[in-house]
Amino acid sequence: MDKHYLKPLFAPESIVVFGAADGQAGDSPALAVQQALRHGAYQGRLHFVDLRTSGTLEELSHAHADLAVLALPQEQAAEALELAARMGCASALLVSHGIDAQRARQLREIAEREGLQLLGPNSLGFQRPAAGLNASACGPLAQPGPLGLVSQSGALSASMLDWALENRVGFSSLISVGPHTCVGIDGALDFLANDAQTHSIIVYLEGITNARRFMSALRMAASAKPVIVLKAGRRPAGGEAAQTHSAASVGSDDVFDSALSRAGAVRVRSFVELFSAAKCLASRYRAVGRRLAVVTNGGGPGVLAADWMNEIGLELGRLDAGAAAALRPQLPPLASLSDLLDLSEDAQAEHYRIALHAAAQDRAIDGVLAIHSPKAGSDGLAAAEAVAATRRQFGKPLLACWMGDATPEPARAALRAADIPSFRTPEAAVGAFGNISTFYRNQQLLQQTPPPLSDLRAPDVECARLVIEGVLAERRTVLTEMESKALLSAFHIPVTHAALARSGNEAMLLASQMGFPVAMKIDSPDISHKSDVQGVALDVASGAQARDTFDEMMRTVARLQPGARIHGVTVQKMAAARRGREVFVGMVTDDPFGPVIVFGAGGVLVELMGDRAMELPPLNPFLARHMIERTRVAETLGAWRGAPPASLEALEQLLLRVSEMVCELPQLREMDINPVIVDEHGAVAVDARIVVDGTQLAMAGSADRYRHLAILPYPARFEQVQPLPGGGEYLLRPVRPGDGALLQQLVQNLSPESRYFRFVSSRAELPPSMLARFTLIDYDREMALVAVLHETNPAASDAPAHERIIGVSRYITNPDRSSCEFSLVVADEWNGKGIGSRLMQGIMDVARERGLKTMEGLVLSNNPAMLKLMRGLGFVVEAYPEDPDFRLVRHAL
Repeated sequence: MDKHYLKPLFAPESIVVFGAADGQAGDSPALAVQQALRHGAYQGRLHFVDLRTSGTLEELSHAHADLAVLALPQEQAAEALELAARMGCASALLVSHGIDAQRARQLREIAEREGLQLLGPNSLGFQRPAAGLNASACGPLAQPGPLGLVSQSGALSASMLDWALENRVGFSSLISVGPHTCVGIDGALDFLANDAQTHSIIVYLEGITNARRFMSALRMAASAKPVIVLKAGRRPAGGEAAQTHSAASVGSDDVFDSALSRAGAVRVRSFVELFSAAKCLASRYRAVGRRLAVVTNGGGPGVLAADWMNEIGLELGRLDAGAAAALRPQLPPLASLSDLLDLSEDAQAEHYRIALHAAAQDRAIDGVLAIHSPKAGSDGLAAAEAVAATRRQFGKPLLACWMGDATPEPARAALRAADIPSFRTPEAAVGAFGNISTFYRNQQLLQQTPPPLSDLRAPDVECARLVIEGVLAERRTVLTEMESKALLSAFHIPVTHAALARSGNEAMLLASQMGFPVAMKIDSPDISHKSDVQGVALDVASGAQARDTFDEMMRTVARLQPGARIHGVTVQKMAAARRGREVFVGMVTDDPFGPVIVFGAGGVLVELMGDRAMELPPLNPFLARHMIERTRVAETLGAWRGAPPASLEALEQLLLRVSEMVCELPQLREMDINPVIVDEHGAVAVDARIVVDGTQLAMAGSADRYRHLAILPYPARFEQVQPLPGGGEYLLRPVRPGDGALLQQLVQNLSPESRYFRFVSSRAELPPSMLARFTLIDYDREMALVAVLHETNPAASDAPAHERIIGVSRYITNPDRSSCEFSLVVADEWNGKGIGSRLMQGIMDVARERGLKTMEGLVLSNNPAMLKLMRGLGFVVEAYPEDPDFRLVRHAL
């Protein structure tokens, strides 16, 4: 009720510490956290309890606290955890290491049974510097600041703290989570996303146990503030068991990259890059593009910076011609402004100031890097001070690189004092800007909530499932080409039609009926790549050649792969597109992110070329086009060597159909559609190979049929057209990321009383972070339904209708995952007309489908209309002990 469920853990007002009075806490982490709390600056109520000497439970009950810190030997952890629950603690921290999965599971069960939020086991604790709280074994308390750190490595946490003290970087929070922890990465991200003290987040990650929860928390955090992730354990792609090109060419690290981009976060590849990104984040920089201007007193370092920009996909920012002409007379005679802002070796501090001011005003520049290299007669400290003086003028990132070792130290100190990120090499500075600007690009991916494919012809999902069930009934997992194409056809993906020949004569007859030339391919569930065993023949031009090709292919395949089951040879007419391009569309299942869609250059060299892009499903047209544009083969899809441009729209539709397949058929494990021939007329699948898994069969058709996806698709099934009293209708539908402006309009038009009833404040509009939080939601753990009215202007009947949101109902699942909290707001002129009642009924129906048991919320005591509505819907109205100004309303679903 507007209080984060982890606030008692990470922002406690009172703490009880279970430990030994003599300081013998057992293992070193427990001892370290006990000492840190004893000698810290925490201003809340702090109580120490020695379990060996304390009295009865009645006496211990006076030590009631938000947080219980268990600074004890591991064997006493379970007993202390139960005692903390009996004392009324809302959360617990167990600082320890080396606890195995079985014991961790026992502790988790105790915490869940007692309703405790447990950080640990195998955690080194956390810090909240602004509160003076050091409940960690990570070292001294960090300086307060805007940066939140979540780490699965205690050693890295300690190293980051040590680095931060030297570089004057402050933290809002530092949270250490290890293996088997109860409150994990997702919980920590969820808290930091809602923490006002945290402006940016960095994450060190070693593994993910639940992709859906991780992606949900990461997407929400990245929608509100920049998130930088460093992941260890980058293992190579592919595996010996891969049965398709997709599985052979896509590795888990590739999928992780795609998942992070889709979540709106930024990945760095090294510990050094993480520090560089932390410098920029701590300075609260928000890049809005990829154009970086370079102001330098030497051409060589500037060229190095420009080269690295080209390497990592940035653009060199250039001054507008008019701005450059106005600036030139104020600079030394040898200065050059054509590409770099090279001030020449004669540059002085004033020249830096003038050039930086010009770059700050230029809209064609998204960020500026100031480089200084030691020169005879130059004053590096004065130049740094000039750069520092311009800091307040910049509404865009300003980075610095003062080259050298000992000599530039005073200059670097001046830059740090001005909160300007400073680097020792041009490449490091450019890389840091690239990481931050990637945040802007990935935000576009984050905003993509795929709409329903209702504008496309409905697929025959039942037919596709029957094909899969038939294959699994035969104890097979690999579909034949004929079965694979039948699956594609069920989703209206164009395919070349093939027929199966079981003898040379059949091949001759089929080829003659189809018309020459034809293609012939071996049909075997045991052969992954037909060309490896000479199982493909193209441009077969006559009946006799078709018969001879059949016989020769059967003999060759039997010799090269003697154990393979061979059904025969498929015969199909050669694709007519002579100037078509060959592309590849595939799908692979990753652990833990689930299905991933792959696109790239096609043909027999698909693995060797390594030209691919991937996205987590579901896709929409923006994501499909983004996939295509990221590949090298995209360059051949335009007008190329006399061939007209290929149909990108057809290719997008094919990718959307594949996304639809992946969403609706959880049994799919791997898929190759290779090649897909695309030309100006459309796209057609020439060959296909699909692998399925029977363990997912029970999921198909269930209410939670999308649980195999890391990102849920837009829940179009909750859309309903509702009648308005007095005539007309409105649309009740789930909220979309693009609804921010409509939602803002609703809030702005509310009366002050209505705004206070909903937000318990007099705010006239929602801040951008709250708008993002309300519209970019995870449909798995929360839902918001909006009532949308299509209004027309009577004075301009030919003008298109515009949408208006007239009400919103919402629920968010509580941490117990069995109850939820709701909210409701209706436009003033629509109160009392049944809109609020219908919105509440709709949101309750969704909660029931999700398996939730209870819905609850807080209503102001002086809001009789809402209390009346709640009673009419069957809610029980109770007193709210924590605040008499509110009533707690609850309904069993």
